[in-house]
Amino acid sequence: MQDVAPVEQAETAPVTAPQRTELRRGRKKKKAKRPRSALRNEIFNLPNILTMGRVAIIPAVMWMMEASSTATAGPWTARWAVFWATTMFSVASITDFLDGWLARNLNLQSAFGKFLDPLADKLLVLACLVELVALGRTPAWLAILLLSREVAITGLRAIAADEGFEVPSDRWGKWKTALQMVGLIGLLLHFPMHADFWLLSGTVDFHRVGLALLTLSMLFSVGSAAGYLANFGRQTFARHRDGAPAQAT
Repeated sequence: MQDVAPVEQAETAPVTAPQRTELRRGRKKKKAKRPRSALRNEIFNLPNILTMGRVAIIPAVMWMMEASSTATAGPWTARWAVFWATTMFSVASITDFLDGWLARNLNLQSAFGKFLDPLADKLLVLACLVELVALGRTPAWLAILLLSREVAITGLRAIAADEGFEVPSDRWGKWKTALQMVGLIGLLLHFPMHADFWLLSGTVDFHRVGLALLTLSMLFSVGSAAGYLANFGRQTFARHRDGAPAQAT
Protein backbone atom coordinates (compact mmCIF):
# COMPACT_ATOMS: atom_id res chain seq x y z
CA MET A 1 0.00 0.00 0.00
CA GLN A 2 2.87 2.39 0.74
CA ASP A 3 4.28 1.86 -2.81
CA VAL A 4 0.95 2.60 -4.51
CA ALA A 5 0.24 5.93 -2.76
CA PRO A 6 3.01 7.94 -4.52
CA VAL A 7 1.84 6.64 -7.90
CA GLU A 8 -1.76 7.72 -7.23
CA GLN A 9 -0.55 11.10 -6.03
CA ALA A 10 1.57 11.52 -9.20
CA GLU A 11 -1.32 10.58 -11.44
CA THR A 12 -3.66 13.10 -9.83
CA ALA A 13 -1.10 15.90 -9.84
CA PRO A 14 -2.27 19.08 -11.65
CA VAL A 15 -1.02 19.64 -15.20
CA THR A 16 1.16 22.69 -15.56
CA ALA A 17 1.00 25.20 -18.42
CA PRO A 18 4.13 23.86 -20.22
CA GLN A 19 2.71 20.34 -20.04
CA ARG A 20 -0.57 21.49 -21.57
CA THR A 21 1.38 23.13 -24.42
CA GLU A 22 3.26 19.88 -25.06
CA LEU A 23 -0.01 17.94 -25.08
CA ARG A 24 -1.48 20.30 -27.68
CA ARG A 25 1.60 19.94 -29.87
CA GLY A 26 1.36 16.17 -29.61
CA ARG A 27 -2.26 16.23 -30.71
CA LYS A 28 -1.43 18.44 -33.70
CA LYS A 29 1.32 16.06 -34.75
CA LYS A 30 -1.04 13.09 -34.56
CA LYS A 31 -3.61 14.86 -36.72
CA ALA A 32 -0.95 15.67 -39.31
CA LYS A 33 -0.12 11.96 -39.66
CA ARG A 34 -3.58 10.87 -40.82
CA PRO A 35 -3.49 8.25 -43.60
CA ARG A 36 -3.95 9.53 -47.12
CA SER A 37 -7.38 8.90 -48.61
CA ALA A 38 -7.76 6.81 -51.77
CA LEU A 39 -10.49 9.12 -53.09
CA ARG A 40 -8.04 11.09 -55.25
CA ASN A 41 -6.84 7.91 -56.97
CA GLU A 42 -10.44 6.79 -57.52
CA ILE A 43 -11.48 10.10 -59.07
CA PHE A 44 -8.70 10.10 -61.66
CA ASN A 45 -8.96 6.54 -62.91
CA LEU A 46 -10.02 6.04 -66.53
CA PRO A 47 -13.69 5.03 -66.05
CA ASN A 48 -14.37 7.96 -63.71
CA ILE A 49 -12.64 10.39 -66.09
CA LEU A 50 -15.04 9.25 -68.82
CA THR A 51 -17.98 9.68 -66.45
CA MET A 52 -16.89 13.21 -65.49
CA GLY A 53 -16.46 13.99 -69.18
CA ARG A 54 -20.09 12.96 -69.70
CA VAL A 55 -21.14 15.52 -67.09
CA ALA A 56 -18.88 18.21 -68.55
CA ILE A 57 -20.36 17.85 -72.04
CA ILE A 58 -23.95 18.55 -70.89
CA PRO A 59 -23.72 22.39 -71.22
CA ALA A 60 -22.36 22.05 -74.76
CA VAL A 61 -25.20 19.70 -75.74
CA MET A 62 -27.79 22.14 -74.36
CA TRP A 63 -26.13 25.06 -76.14
CA MET A 64 -26.28 23.24 -79.48
CA MET A 65 -29.90 22.22 -78.83
CA GLU A 66 -30.81 25.84 -78.20
CA ALA A 67 -29.07 26.86 -81.42
CA SER A 68 -30.99 24.18 -83.39
CA SER A 69 -34.27 26.09 -83.11
CA THR A 70 -35.32 27.63 -86.42
CA ALA A 71 -37.01 30.41 -84.44
CA THR A 72 -33.61 31.79 -83.37
CA ALA A 73 -31.34 30.58 -86.19
CA GLY A 74 -31.46 30.02 -89.93
CA PRO A 75 -32.18 26.57 -91.43
CA TRP A 76 -28.53 25.90 -92.28
CA THR A 77 -27.27 26.94 -88.82
CA ALA A 78 -30.03 24.92 -87.15
CA ARG A 79 -29.10 21.74 -89.03
CA TRP A 80 -25.43 22.13 -88.13
CA ALA A 81 -26.41 22.63 -84.49
CA VAL A 82 -28.57 19.49 -84.68
CA PHE A 83 -25.60 17.54 -86.05
CA TRP A 84 -23.26 18.62 -83.25
CA ALA A 85 -25.86 18.18 -80.49
CA THR A 86 -26.61 14.64 -81.70
CA THR A 87 -22.93 13.78 -82.07
CA MET A 88 -22.04 14.94 -78.57
CA PHE A 89 -25.05 13.21 -77.04
CA SER A 90 -24.19 9.98 -78.88
CA VAL A 91 -20.59 10.11 -77.65
CA ALA A 92 -21.81 10.69 -74.10
CA SER A 93 -24.19 7.73 -74.41
CA ILE A 94 -21.35 5.49 -75.61
CA THR A 95 -19.21 6.46 -72.61
CA ASP A 96 -22.12 5.37 -70.38
CA PHE A 97 -21.53 1.78 -71.49
CA LEU A 98 -17.76 2.13 -71.92
CA ASP A 99 -16.94 3.36 -68.40
CA GLY A 100 -18.83 0.47 -66.78
CA TRP A 101 -17.13 -2.07 -69.06
CA LEU A 102 -13.68 -0.65 -68.29
CA ALA A 103 -14.36 -0.54 -64.54
CA ARG A 104 -15.36 -4.23 -64.51
CA ASN A 105 -12.63 -5.54 -66.80
CA LEU A 106 -9.78 -3.43 -65.40
CA ASN A 107 -10.87 -3.94 -61.78
CA LEU A 108 -11.32 -0.18 -61.30
CA GLN A 109 -14.71 -0.20 -59.61
CA SER A 110 -14.93 2.43 -56.87
CA ALA A 111 -17.44 4.00 -54.50
CA PHE A 112 -17.03 7.32 -56.32
CA GLY A 113 -17.82 5.69 -59.65
CA LYS A 114 -20.90 3.92 -58.27
CA PHE A 115 -22.16 7.30 -57.09
CA LEU A 116 -21.25 9.40 -60.12
CA ASP A 117 -22.17 7.04 -63.00
CA PRO A 118 -25.96 6.91 -62.42
CA LEU A 119 -25.95 10.60 -61.47
CA ALA A 120 -24.27 11.53 -64.77
CA ASP A 121 -26.84 9.52 -66.73
CA LYS A 122 -29.74 11.21 -64.97
CA LEU A 123 -28.25 14.69 -65.42
CA LEU A 124 -27.75 14.11 -69.15
CA VAL A 125 -31.30 12.80 -69.68
CA LEU A 126 -32.77 15.50 -67.42
CA ALA A 127 -31.02 18.30 -69.33
CA CYS A 128 -32.12 16.99 -72.73
CA LEU A 129 -35.74 16.42 -71.67
CA VAL A 130 -36.04 19.91 -70.17
CA GLU A 131 -34.56 21.51 -73.29
CA LEU A 132 -36.78 19.42 -75.59
CA VAL A 133 -39.86 20.57 -73.68
CA ALA A 134 -38.67 24.18 -73.99
CA LEU A 135 -38.22 23.72 -77.76
CA GLY A 136 -41.70 22.22 -78.07
CA ARG A 137 -40.47 18.83 -79.29
CA THR A 138 -41.61 16.75 -76.31
CA PRO A 139 -44.86 16.98 -74.31
CA ALA A 140 -44.33 18.09 -70.73
CA TRP A 141 -46.35 15.18 -69.26
CA LEU A 142 -44.01 12.64 -70.85
CA ALA A 143 -40.92 14.37 -69.46
CA ILE A 144 -42.53 14.63 -66.00
CA LEU A 145 -43.35 10.90 -65.92
CA LEU A 146 -39.85 9.89 -66.98
CA LEU A 147 -38.13 12.22 -64.53
CA SER A 148 -40.46 11.27 -61.66
CA ARG A 149 -39.59 7.63 -62.18
CA GLU A 150 -35.85 8.42 -62.05
CA VAL A 151 -36.21 10.40 -58.81
CA ALA A 152 -38.34 7.68 -57.19
CA ILE A 153 -35.93 4.86 -58.09
CA THR A 154 -32.95 6.92 -56.90
CA GLY A 155 -34.64 7.38 -53.52
CA LEU A 156 -35.51 3.67 -53.36
CA ARG A 157 -31.90 2.72 -54.02
CA ALA A 158 -30.73 5.13 -51.31
CA ILE A 159 -33.07 3.46 -48.78
CA ALA A 160 -31.86 0.02 -49.87
CA ALA A 161 -28.21 1.08 -49.46
CA ASP A 162 -28.99 2.38 -45.96
CA GLU A 163 -30.55 -1.00 -45.13
CA GLY A 164 -27.44 -2.80 -46.38
CA PHE A 165 -28.56 -4.36 -49.67
CA GLU A 166 -28.73 -3.46 -53.36
CA VAL A 167 -31.63 -3.38 -55.81
CA PRO A 168 -30.14 -4.42 -59.19
CA SER A 169 -31.65 -3.37 -62.49
CA ASP A 170 -33.67 -5.86 -64.52
CA ARG A 171 -34.29 -6.36 -68.25
CA TRP A 172 -37.08 -3.80 -68.20
CA GLY A 173 -34.65 -1.17 -66.95
CA LYS A 174 -32.06 -2.03 -69.60
CA TRP A 175 -34.63 -1.84 -72.39
CA LYS A 176 -35.87 1.44 -70.95
CA THR A 177 -32.38 2.93 -71.08
CA ALA A 178 -31.72 1.76 -74.64
CA LEU A 179 -35.08 3.00 -75.98
CA GLN A 180 -34.70 6.29 -74.12
CA MET A 181 -31.25 6.99 -75.55
CA VAL A 182 -32.26 6.13 -79.13
CA GLY A 183 -35.49 8.11 -78.77
CA LEU A 184 -33.62 11.17 -77.54
CA ILE A 185 -31.23 10.91 -80.50
CA GLY A 186 -34.24 10.93 -82.83
CA LEU A 187 -35.69 13.99 -81.11
CA LEU A 188 -32.31 15.72 -81.26
CA LEU A 189 -32.13 15.10 -85.03
CA HIS A 190 -35.72 16.39 -85.26
CA PHE A 191 -35.79 17.36 -88.94
CA PRO A 192 -37.04 14.98 -91.64
CA MET A 193 -34.09 13.68 -93.65
CA HIS A 194 -33.74 11.58 -96.77
CA ALA A 195 -32.02 8.29 -96.03
CA ASP A 196 -30.76 5.62 -98.45
CA PHE A 197 -30.38 2.11 -97.08
CA TRP A 198 -29.36 -1.05 -98.90
CA LEU A 199 -32.79 -1.83 -100.40
CA LEU A 200 -34.87 0.96 -98.89
CA SER A 201 -34.81 4.68 -99.43
CA GLY A 202 -37.08 7.48 -98.39
CA THR A 203 -37.62 10.35 -96.01
CA VAL A 204 -37.35 9.60 -92.29
CA ASP A 205 -39.21 11.86 -89.86
CA PHE A 206 -36.78 11.62 -86.94
CA HIS A 207 -39.06 13.65 -84.69
CA ARG A 208 -41.92 11.15 -84.93
CA VAL A 209 -39.58 8.18 -84.62
CA GLY A 210 -37.89 9.68 -81.55
CA LEU A 211 -41.17 10.58 -79.89
CA ALA A 212 -42.55 7.07 -80.48
CA LEU A 213 -39.44 5.45 -78.99
CA LEU A 214 -39.45 7.82 -76.01
CA THR A 215 -43.11 7.00 -75.34
CA LEU A 216 -42.32 3.30 -75.58
CA SER A 217 -39.46 3.79 -73.13
CA MET A 218 -41.96 5.31 -70.70
CA LEU A 219 -43.92 2.03 -70.71
CA PHE A 220 -40.74 0.07 -70.01
CA SER A 221 -39.92 2.66 -67.34
CA VAL A 222 -43.17 1.90 -65.51
CA GLY A 223 -42.50 -1.84 -65.79
CA SER A 224 -38.97 -1.52 -64.45
CA ALA A 225 -40.21 0.67 -61.57
CA ALA A 226 -42.67 -2.07 -60.62
CA GLY A 227 -39.81 -4.59 -60.74
CA TYR A 228 -37.67 -2.40 -58.49
CA LEU A 229 -40.50 -2.08 -55.95
CA ALA A 230 -41.17 -5.82 -55.96
CA ASN A 231 -37.47 -6.64 -55.53
CA PHE A 232 -37.14 -4.07 -52.75
CA GLY A 233 -40.18 -5.48 -50.95
CA ARG A 234 -38.95 -9.07 -51.19
CA GLN A 235 -35.52 -8.25 -49.80
CA THR A 236 -36.95 -6.06 -47.03
CA PHE A 237 -39.44 -8.70 -45.85
CA ALA A 238 -36.77 -11.41 -46.10
CA ARG A 239 -34.40 -9.42 -43.88
CA HIS A 240 -37.08 -8.79 -41.25
CA ARG A 241 -38.23 -12.41 -41.38
CA ASP A 242 -34.67 -13.67 -40.86
CA GLY A 243 -34.21 -11.28 -37.94
CA ALA A 244 -31.65 -8.97 -39.51
CA PRO A 245 -30.90 -6.13 -37.10
CA ALA A 246 -32.14 -2.72 -38.17
CA GLN A 247 -29.48 -0.03 -38.53
CA ALA A 248 -29.68 3.00 -36.26
CA THR A 249 -30.71 6.26 -37.86
